[in-house]
Amino acid sequence: MKRSREEYERGLPGYHDPTSGFGGAAPAYSALTLRIWMASLSVLLCIGAAILFARFEIWWAVVLLSVVAVGCLADLAWVVHRKRRGEPG
Repeated sequence: MKRSREEYERGLPGYHDPTSGFGGAAPAYSALTLRIWMASLSVLLCIGAAILFARFEIWWAVVLLSVVAVGCLADLAWVVHRKRRGEPG
């Protein structure tokens, strides 16, 4: 189902919660701006820590932090896409 820009601007209630509205609960909205800030900070911290661990040649930590940084970067890209699409938050 193709949604209109107006629907995205108003927000999509219960977008992430498959049980929204169940038992009288109000549908939730995602805090996209907060997620952008948190993902950005996570990427920077993971990269910084990976560089620090690489300097001390602790390679398993470098690999682990690099994987986490890539995951945070993917989350950041998706949240920015949703924000540009017009969803509030």
